[in-house]
Amino acid sequence: MTDKKLTTAQVERLRERGRYACGAGLYLQVTSGGSRSWLFRYQRNNKTREMGLGPYPVVTLAAARDLVLDHRRALHAGRDPLEERRAAARALMTSATTFDDVRDEYVEAHKPAWRNPKSAAQWTASLQTYVSPVFGTRQASSITVNDVLAVLTPIWSTKTVTARRIRGRVEVILDYAKARGLREGENPARWRGGLDHLLPAAGKLVKVKHYPALPPDALCGVMRALARMAGVAPMAVRFIVLTAARASEVVGDNRAAGATWDQIDLQRAVWALPAERTKSNREHRVPLSAQALAVLKEAAEIQQDDRVFPGVVRDRPLSLTSLLNALRSAGGGSATIHGLRSTFRDWASEHAHAPRELAEAALAHAVGDATERAYARSDMLERRRELMQRWGSYACGAAALSRRSRTGELRRAS
Repeated sequence: MTDKKLTTAQVERLRERGRYACGAGLYLQVTSGGSRSWLFRYQRNNKTREMGLGPYPVVTLAAARDLVLDHRRALHAGRDPLEERRAAARALMTSATTFDDVRDEYVEAHKPAWRNPKSAAQWTASLQTYVSPVFGTRQASSITVNDVLAVLTPIWSTKTVTARRIRGRVEVILDYAKARGLREGENPARWRGGLDHLLPAAGKLVKVKHYPALPPDALCGVMRALARMAGVAPMAVRFIVLTAARASEVVGDNRAAGATWDQIDLQRAVWALPAERTKSNREHRVPLSAQALAVLKEAAEIQQDDRVFPGVVRDRPLSLTSLLNALRSAGGGSATIHGLRSTFRDWASEHAHAPRELAEAALAHAVGDATERAYARSDMLERRRELMQRWGSYACGAAALSRRSRTGELRRAS
Protein backbone atom coordinates (compact mmCIF):
# COMPACT_ATOMS: atom_id res chain seq x y z
CA MET A 1 0.00 0.00 0.00
CA THR A 2 1.35 3.46 -0.86
CA ASP A 3 0.46 6.91 0.55
CA LYS A 4 0.95 8.64 -2.79
CA LYS A 5 -2.23 10.36 -4.04
CA LEU A 6 -3.07 9.18 -7.51
CA THR A 7 -4.25 11.10 -10.55
CA THR A 8 -6.72 9.88 -13.17
CA ALA A 9 -3.92 9.11 -15.59
CA GLN A 10 -2.04 7.06 -12.99
CA VAL A 11 -5.17 5.14 -12.04
CA GLU A 12 -5.66 4.23 -15.69
CA ARG A 13 -2.16 2.75 -15.95
CA LEU A 14 -2.15 0.74 -12.70
CA ARG A 15 -2.21 -3.04 -13.16
CA GLU A 16 0.03 -4.34 -10.35
CA ARG A 17 -1.72 -6.00 -7.40
CA GLY A 18 -2.05 -3.81 -4.30
CA ARG A 19 -3.85 -0.86 -2.68
CA TYR A 20 -3.07 2.68 -3.78
CA ALA A 21 -3.99 5.78 -1.78
CA CYS A 22 -5.89 8.55 -3.52
CA GLY A 23 -6.28 10.82 -0.47
CA ALA A 24 -8.90 11.32 2.28
CA GLY A 25 -9.19 7.58 2.92
CA LEU A 26 -9.89 6.65 -0.70
CA TYR A 27 -7.93 3.71 -2.13
CA LEU A 28 -7.75 1.96 -5.45
CA GLN A 29 -7.67 -1.80 -4.94
CA VAL A 30 -6.06 -3.89 -7.71
CA THR A 31 -6.42 -7.68 -7.62
CA SER A 32 -3.99 -10.27 -8.96
CA GLY A 33 -6.31 -10.71 -11.95
CA GLY A 34 -6.04 -7.01 -12.78
CA SER A 35 -9.55 -5.89 -11.83
CA ARG A 36 -9.77 -2.54 -10.01
CA SER A 37 -12.25 -1.16 -7.47
CA TRP A 38 -12.57 1.67 -4.96
CA LEU A 39 -12.30 1.30 -1.18
CA PHE A 40 -13.02 3.82 1.58
CA ARG A 41 -11.17 3.36 4.89
CA TYR A 42 -12.18 5.32 7.97
CA GLN A 43 -12.13 5.29 11.77
CA ARG A 44 -15.31 4.78 13.79
CA ASN A 45 -15.28 4.29 17.59
CA ASN A 46 -11.53 3.67 17.47
CA LYS A 47 -11.96 0.91 14.91
CA THR A 48 -10.89 0.91 11.26
CA ARG A 49 -13.74 0.16 8.87
CA GLU A 50 -13.75 -0.40 5.12
CA MET A 51 -16.49 -0.09 2.56
CA GLY A 52 -16.43 -0.66 -1.17
CA LEU A 53 -17.45 2.15 -3.51
CA GLY A 54 -17.71 0.22 -6.76
CA PRO A 55 -15.51 -0.94 -9.64
CA TYR A 56 -13.25 1.20 -11.83
CA PRO A 57 -13.88 2.53 -14.48
CA VAL A 58 -17.65 2.28 -13.86
CA VAL A 59 -17.00 4.57 -10.90
CA THR A 60 -14.47 7.19 -11.96
CA LEU A 61 -11.86 8.77 -9.68
CA ALA A 62 -13.92 11.96 -9.50
CA ALA A 63 -17.09 10.03 -8.61
CA ALA A 64 -15.27 8.01 -5.96
CA ARG A 65 -13.96 11.24 -4.36
CA ASP A 66 -17.50 12.66 -4.31
CA LEU A 67 -18.71 9.52 -2.50
CA VAL A 68 -15.90 9.81 0.04
CA LEU A 69 -16.85 13.43 0.66
CA ASP A 70 -20.48 12.42 1.30
CA HIS A 71 -19.40 9.66 3.71
CA ARG A 72 -17.09 12.03 5.61
CA ARG A 73 -19.98 14.44 6.05
CA ALA A 74 -22.00 11.56 7.54
CA LEU A 75 -19.13 10.75 9.90
CA HIS A 76 -18.89 14.37 10.94
CA ALA A 77 -22.63 14.28 11.74
CA GLY A 78 -22.12 11.23 13.96
CA ARG A 79 -23.43 8.64 11.51
CA ASP A 80 -21.74 5.50 10.23
CA PRO A 81 -21.90 5.36 6.40
CA LEU A 82 -21.39 1.58 6.29
CA GLU A 83 -24.26 0.96 8.73
CA GLU A 84 -26.44 3.37 6.81
CA ARG A 85 -25.76 1.45 3.61
CA ARG A 86 -26.58 -1.86 5.28
CA ALA A 87 -29.80 -0.46 6.73
CA ALA A 88 -30.82 0.81 3.30
CA ALA A 89 -30.12 -2.61 1.77
CA ARG A 90 -32.20 -4.31 4.46
CA ALA A 91 -35.04 -1.87 3.91
CA LEU A 92 -34.92 -2.55 0.17
CA MET A 93 -34.93 -6.29 0.68
CA THR A 94 -37.73 -6.05 3.24
CA SER A 95 -39.89 -3.87 1.03
CA ALA A 96 -39.59 -6.39 -1.78
CA THR A 97 -40.37 -9.48 0.36
CA THR A 98 -44.02 -10.34 0.86
CA PHE A 99 -45.52 -12.74 3.39
CA ASP A 100 -46.17 -15.24 0.60
CA ASP A 101 -42.51 -14.99 -0.45
CA VAL A 102 -41.39 -15.80 3.10
CA ARG A 103 -43.92 -18.63 3.32
CA ASP A 104 -42.56 -20.28 0.18
CA GLU A 105 -38.98 -19.82 1.34
CA TYR A 106 -39.74 -21.33 4.75
CA VAL A 107 -41.56 -24.33 3.30
CA GLU A 108 -38.77 -24.99 0.80
CA ALA A 109 -36.12 -24.78 3.55
CA HIS A 110 -37.91 -27.07 6.01
CA LYS A 111 -39.78 -29.66 3.97
CA PRO A 112 -36.79 -32.08 3.81
CA ALA A 113 -37.10 -32.49 7.59
CA TRP A 114 -40.88 -33.05 7.67
CA ARG A 115 -41.89 -36.66 8.24
CA ASN A 116 -44.99 -36.44 6.08
CA PRO A 117 -44.22 -35.50 2.46
CA LYS A 118 -47.72 -33.99 2.23
CA SER A 119 -46.94 -31.39 4.92
CA ALA A 120 -45.42 -28.89 2.49
CA ALA A 121 -48.52 -28.93 0.30
CA GLN A 122 -50.80 -28.70 3.35
CA TRP A 123 -48.91 -25.70 4.76
CA THR A 124 -48.97 -23.87 1.45
CA ALA A 125 -52.59 -24.68 0.64
CA SER A 126 -53.95 -23.65 4.05
CA LEU A 127 -52.07 -20.35 4.04
CA GLN A 128 -53.04 -19.63 0.44
CA THR A 129 -56.69 -20.19 1.32
CA TYR A 130 -56.93 -18.15 4.51
CA VAL A 131 -53.93 -15.80 4.68
CA SER A 132 -52.97 -14.84 1.14
CA PRO A 133 -56.25 -13.00 0.38
CA VAL A 134 -55.77 -10.87 3.52
CA PHE A 135 -52.06 -10.02 3.64
CA GLY A 136 -50.17 -12.45 1.43
CA THR A 137 -48.94 -9.69 -0.90
CA ARG A 138 -48.04 -7.35 1.94
CA GLN A 139 -44.49 -6.85 3.17
CA ALA A 140 -43.60 -9.37 5.85
CA SER A 141 -42.31 -6.47 7.93
CA SER A 142 -45.69 -4.73 7.94
CA ILE A 143 -47.93 -7.51 9.32
CA THR A 144 -49.70 -6.43 12.52
CA VAL A 145 -51.94 -8.00 15.15
CA ASN A 146 -54.97 -6.53 13.40
CA ASP A 147 -53.95 -8.29 10.17
CA VAL A 148 -53.68 -11.63 11.97
CA LEU A 149 -57.05 -11.06 13.64
CA ALA A 150 -58.59 -10.32 10.24
CA VAL A 151 -57.59 -13.85 9.22
CA LEU A 152 -58.51 -15.67 12.42
CA THR A 153 -61.65 -13.99 13.72
CA PRO A 154 -64.02 -15.20 10.94
CA ILE A 155 -63.01 -18.86 11.48
CA TRP A 156 -61.99 -18.98 15.15
CA SER A 157 -65.39 -20.24 16.35
CA THR A 158 -66.56 -22.11 13.27
CA LYS A 159 -63.33 -23.81 12.12
CA THR A 160 -61.39 -23.79 15.36
CA VAL A 161 -58.94 -26.59 14.59
CA THR A 162 -58.06 -25.04 11.23
CA ALA A 163 -57.77 -21.57 12.80
CA ARG A 164 -55.35 -22.85 15.43
CA ARG A 165 -53.16 -24.42 12.76
CA ILE A 166 -53.22 -21.23 10.70
CA ARG A 167 -52.24 -19.13 13.71
CA GLY A 168 -49.33 -21.43 14.53
CA ARG A 169 -48.09 -21.46 10.95
CA VAL A 170 -48.27 -17.68 10.63
CA GLU A 171 -46.33 -17.35 13.89
CA VAL A 172 -43.61 -19.70 12.65
CA ILE A 173 -43.27 -17.91 9.32
CA LEU A 174 -43.07 -14.47 10.94
CA ASP A 175 -40.43 -15.78 13.36
CA TYR A 176 -38.53 -17.06 10.33
CA ALA A 177 -38.86 -13.62 8.70
CA LYS A 178 -37.41 -12.00 11.82
CA ALA A 179 -34.50 -14.44 11.86
CA ARG A 180 -33.85 -13.51 8.23
CA GLY A 181 -33.77 -9.84 9.13
CA LEU A 182 -37.00 -9.15 7.25
CA ARG A 183 -38.96 -7.79 10.19
CA GLU A 184 -38.43 -6.53 13.73
CA GLY A 185 -40.35 -6.44 17.00
CA GLU A 186 -42.84 -8.83 18.59
CA ASN A 187 -44.56 -11.54 16.61
CA PRO A 188 -48.21 -10.47 16.08
CA ALA A 189 -49.34 -14.10 15.77
CA ARG A 190 -47.99 -15.26 19.14
CA TRP A 191 -50.61 -16.69 21.48
CA ARG A 192 -49.34 -16.30 25.04
CA GLY A 193 -49.19 -12.66 26.02
CA GLY A 194 -50.66 -11.65 22.67
CA LEU A 195 -53.67 -13.16 20.96
CA ASP A 196 -54.77 -14.95 24.15
CA HIS A 197 -56.03 -11.55 25.32
CA LEU A 198 -58.01 -11.00 22.10
CA LEU A 199 -59.48 -14.41 21.26
CA PRO A 200 -61.27 -16.98 23.45
CA ALA A 201 -59.26 -20.07 24.36
CA ALA A 202 -59.66 -22.58 21.56
CA GLY A 203 -60.07 -25.43 24.04
CA LYS A 204 -63.35 -23.95 25.17
CA LEU A 205 -64.66 -23.81 21.62
CA VAL A 206 -63.55 -27.09 20.06
CA LYS A 207 -66.11 -29.84 19.96
CA VAL A 208 -64.06 -33.01 20.34
CA LYS A 209 -64.62 -35.42 17.49
CA HIS A 210 -65.47 -38.82 18.91
CA TYR A 211 -65.00 -41.73 16.56
CA PRO A 212 -67.89 -44.23 16.70
CA ALA A 213 -66.73 -47.15 18.82
CA LEU A 214 -67.93 -50.64 19.64
CA PRO A 215 -69.29 -51.16 23.15
CA PRO A 216 -66.87 -53.48 24.95
CA ASP A 217 -69.64 -56.05 25.44
CA ALA A 218 -70.08 -56.35 21.65
CA LEU A 219 -66.41 -56.86 20.90
CA CYS A 220 -66.17 -60.60 21.52
CA GLY A 221 -68.78 -61.42 18.86
CA VAL A 222 -67.09 -59.19 16.32
CA MET A 223 -63.68 -60.75 17.02
CA ARG A 224 -65.09 -64.25 16.55
CA ALA A 225 -66.65 -63.20 13.25
CA LEU A 226 -63.36 -61.67 12.10
CA ALA A 227 -61.52 -64.90 12.98
CA ARG A 228 -63.87 -66.85 10.67
CA MET A 229 -63.25 -64.49 7.74
CA ALA A 230 -60.58 -65.11 5.11
CA GLY A 231 -58.04 -62.50 4.01
CA VAL A 232 -55.42 -60.22 5.47
CA ALA A 233 -57.74 -57.32 6.37
CA PRO A 234 -59.80 -59.19 9.03
CA MET A 235 -56.55 -60.52 10.50
CA ALA A 236 -55.11 -56.99 10.66
CA VAL A 237 -58.25 -55.66 12.37
CA ARG A 238 -57.91 -58.35 15.06
CA PHE A 239 -54.30 -57.35 15.63
CA ILE A 240 -55.31 -53.67 15.84
CA VAL A 241 -57.85 -54.59 18.51
CA LEU A 242 -55.45 -56.76 20.51
CA THR A 243 -52.65 -54.18 20.52
CA ALA A 244 -54.83 -51.03 20.80
CA ALA A 245 -52.59 -49.61 18.07
CA ARG A 246 -53.35 -47.09 15.34
CA ALA A 247 -54.22 -48.49 11.95
CA SER A 248 -51.29 -46.71 10.29
CA GLU A 249 -48.90 -48.31 12.78
CA VAL A 250 -50.18 -51.79 11.92
CA VAL A 251 -50.79 -51.72 8.15
CA GLY A 252 -48.76 -48.65 7.15
CA ASP A 253 -49.52 -45.75 4.87
CA ASN A 254 -47.86 -43.86 2.03
CA ARG A 255 -44.90 -43.00 4.28
CA ALA A 256 -43.89 -46.37 5.71
CA ALA A 257 -44.73 -50.06 5.81
CA GLY A 258 -46.47 -50.30 9.19
CA ALA A 259 -45.69 -53.37 11.32
CA THR A 260 -42.72 -55.27 9.94
CA TRP A 261 -41.32 -58.57 11.09
CA ASP A 262 -38.03 -57.04 12.22
CA GLN A 263 -39.98 -54.94 14.76
CA ILE A 264 -41.45 -58.03 16.43
CA ASP A 265 -39.62 -60.14 19.01
CA LEU A 266 -41.68 -63.32 19.23
CA GLN A 267 -39.49 -64.79 21.96
CA ARG A 268 -40.00 -61.80 24.28
CA ALA A 269 -43.54 -61.18 22.96
CA VAL A 270 -42.88 -57.51 22.22
CA TRP A 271 -43.64 -55.34 19.21
CA ALA A 272 -41.25 -52.35 19.17
CA LEU A 273 -42.53 -49.44 17.11
CA PRO A 274 -39.67 -47.11 16.12
CA ALA A 275 -40.05 -43.44 17.04
CA GLU A 276 -40.58 -42.32 13.45
CA ARG A 277 -43.68 -44.52 13.18
CA THR A 278 -45.47 -43.17 16.27
CA LYS A 279 -47.56 -40.04 16.63
CA SER A 280 -45.60 -38.99 19.73
CA ASN A 281 -42.27 -39.45 17.92
CA ARG A 282 -41.10 -41.77 20.71
CA GLU A 283 -40.40 -45.50 20.58
CA HIS A 284 -43.41 -47.47 21.80
CA ARG A 285 -43.14 -51.09 22.96
CA VAL A 286 -46.33 -53.13 22.79
CA PRO A 287 -46.52 -56.29 24.94
CA LEU A 288 -48.12 -59.07 22.89
CA SER A 289 -50.83 -61.18 24.46
CA ALA A 290 -51.25 -64.87 23.65
CA GLN A 291 -54.11 -63.89 21.36
CA ALA A 292 -51.97 -61.30 19.50
CA LEU A 293 -49.20 -63.90 19.07
CA ALA A 294 -51.77 -66.29 17.62
CA VAL A 295 -52.70 -63.69 15.00
CA LEU A 296 -49.02 -63.25 14.14
CA LYS A 297 -48.69 -67.00 13.70
CA GLU A 298 -51.50 -66.85 11.13
CA ALA A 299 -49.84 -63.87 9.42
CA ALA A 300 -46.52 -65.75 9.17
CA GLU A 301 -48.19 -68.43 7.08
CA ILE A 302 -48.95 -65.90 4.32
CA GLN A 303 -45.74 -63.88 4.62
CA GLN A 304 -44.86 -62.18 1.35
CA ASP A 305 -42.34 -59.55 2.37
CA ASP A 306 -41.28 -57.53 5.41
CA ARG A 307 -44.83 -56.38 6.10
CA VAL A 308 -46.71 -58.38 8.70
CA PHE A 309 -50.01 -57.53 6.99
CA PRO A 310 -49.23 -57.04 3.29
CA GLY A 311 -51.62 -55.29 0.93
CA VAL A 312 -53.32 -56.85 -2.08
CA VAL A 313 -50.83 -55.08 -4.36
CA ARG A 314 -47.22 -55.95 -3.55
CA ASP A 315 -45.33 -53.22 -1.67
CA ARG A 316 -48.57 -51.29 -1.12
CA PRO A 317 -50.30 -51.01 2.28
CA LEU A 318 -53.74 -52.35 3.07
CA SER A 319 -56.26 -49.56 2.66
CA LEU A 320 -58.27 -48.20 5.56
CA THR A 321 -61.36 -48.99 3.49
CA SER A 322 -60.50 -52.70 3.41
CA LEU A 323 -60.13 -52.71 7.19
CA LEU A 324 -63.40 -50.87 7.67
CA ASN A 325 -65.21 -53.26 5.30
CA ALA A 326 -63.94 -56.20 7.31
CA LEU A 327 -65.15 -54.61 10.54
CA ARG A 328 -68.56 -53.89 9.03
CA SER A 329 -68.88 -57.45 7.69
CA ALA A 330 -68.08 -58.80 11.14
CA GLY A 331 -70.98 -56.88 12.68
CA GLY A 332 -69.10 -53.75 13.72
CA GLY A 333 -71.99 -51.50 12.74
CA SER A 334 -71.02 -47.82 12.53
CA ALA A 335 -67.81 -48.28 14.54
CA THR A 336 -64.59 -47.02 12.96
CA ILE A 337 -61.15 -48.56 13.05
CA HIS A 338 -59.82 -45.69 15.17
CA GLY A 339 -62.84 -46.10 17.43
CA LEU A 340 -61.51 -49.53 18.44
CA ARG A 341 -58.95 -47.69 20.56
CA SER A 342 -61.83 -46.05 22.39
CA THR A 343 -63.32 -49.51 22.96
CA PHE A 344 -60.09 -50.53 24.66
CA ARG A 345 -60.03 -47.34 26.72
CA ASP A 346 -63.62 -47.84 27.87
CA TRP A 347 -62.85 -51.43 28.83
CA ALA A 348 -59.69 -50.46 30.70
CA SER A 349 -61.56 -47.88 32.72
CA GLU A 350 -64.97 -49.45 33.26
CA HIS A 351 -64.22 -53.19 33.24
CA ALA A 352 -60.56 -53.60 34.23
CA HIS A 353 -60.43 -50.50 36.48
CA ALA A 354 -56.90 -49.89 35.24
CA PRO A 355 -55.02 -46.83 36.56
CA ARG A 356 -55.28 -43.94 34.11
CA GLU A 357 -51.54 -43.71 33.45
CA LEU A 358 -51.42 -47.43 32.61
CA ALA A 359 -54.28 -47.25 30.11
CA GLU A 360 -52.88 -44.10 28.51
CA ALA A 361 -49.43 -45.70 28.22
CA ALA A 362 -51.02 -48.67 26.43
CA LEU A 363 -52.44 -46.22 23.89
CA ALA A 364 -49.02 -44.49 23.55
CA HIS A 365 -50.50 -41.26 24.91
CA ALA A 366 -48.29 -38.78 26.77
CA VAL A 367 -49.49 -38.23 30.34
CA GLY A 368 -48.78 -35.10 32.39
CA ASP A 369 -46.74 -32.03 31.53
CA ALA A 370 -43.16 -31.97 30.25
CA THR A 371 -41.67 -31.94 33.76
CA GLU A 372 -43.74 -34.90 34.90
CA ARG A 373 -42.84 -36.87 31.79
CA ALA A 374 -39.15 -36.12 32.29
CA TYR A 375 -39.22 -37.98 35.62
CA ALA A 376 -41.64 -40.74 34.57
CA ARG A 377 -39.38 -42.39 32.01
CA SER A 378 -40.52 -46.01 32.48
CA ASP A 379 -42.92 -47.31 29.85
CA MET A 380 -44.43 -49.76 32.42
CA LEU A 381 -43.96 -52.63 29.98
CA GLU A 382 -44.55 -55.47 32.44
CA ARG A 383 -47.56 -53.80 34.05
CA ARG A 384 -48.98 -53.24 30.59
CA ARG A 385 -48.27 -56.87 29.68
CA GLU A 386 -50.73 -58.04 32.33
CA LEU A 387 -53.29 -55.48 31.18
CA MET A 388 -52.95 -56.45 27.49
CA GLN A 389 -53.26 -60.17 28.31
CA ARG A 390 -56.48 -59.50 30.18
CA TRP A 391 -57.65 -57.42 27.22
CA GLY A 392 -56.82 -60.20 24.78
CA SER A 393 -58.71 -62.72 26.86
CA TYR A 394 -61.69 -60.39 27.15
CA ALA A 395 -61.76 -59.50 23.45
CA CYS A 396 -61.60 -63.12 22.34
CA GLY A 397 -63.91 -64.42 25.07
CA ALA A 398 -61.32 -66.84 26.42
CA ALA A 399 -61.54 -65.77 30.04
CA ALA A 400 -64.17 -63.09 30.55
CA LEU A 401 -63.83 -61.53 33.96
CA SER A 402 -66.64 -61.76 36.45
CA ARG A 403 -67.88 -58.48 37.87
CA ARG A 404 -66.53 -59.42 41.27
CA SER A 405 -63.01 -60.29 40.09
CA ARG A 406 -62.67 -57.13 37.95
CA THR A 407 -62.86 -54.62 40.76
CA GLY A 408 -59.58 -53.46 42.19
CA GLU A 409 -57.38 -56.15 40.64
CA LEU A 410 -55.21 -53.75 38.67
CA ARG A 411 -55.28 -51.22 41.48
CA ARG A 412 -53.46 -53.75 43.69
CA ALA A 413 -50.96 -54.39 40.91
CA SER A 414 -50.22 -50.66 40.65
